[in-house]
Amino acid sequence: MGHTERSHPETVTVEISGSKEDARLVFDALSSCFASDRGADEIPQQLHEVRPMVWLGTYDVADARGPGCPPVHLGGSVQADVQGGYWAVDRFRHTLDSMFTVEETCTASGDQERDLHLLLQSR
Repeated sequence: MGHTERSHPETVTVEISGSKEDARLVFDALSSCFASDRGADEIPQQLHEVRPMVWLGTYDVADARGPGCPPVHLGGSVQADVQGGYWAVDRFRHTLDSMFTVEETCTASGDQERDLHLLLQSR
């Protein structure tokens, strides 16, 4: 294997649910830490008054930006479902721990992928 080949998956997919304002804060913070498929103008929208909304983003954890990510102040708690390879999810979780108080509500591990169900709150 050449040194330019990746030895493990380096992206994670994140589903965020909570208020649209808090979702935006989470996505903005994550985008300041990692490359993402979310555009800067892609703002979470509440399309229905009663039904809960879920917003999605994909992050390349190998493309970390800056030395660290500062804590984020949320208006309430946010649910985050994180999926990806073991290395990527572990690195992503470490970054989340630097920005939020993180509670694992459920985990599932497969052959090559790990799923985390998290509750994010302000530090």
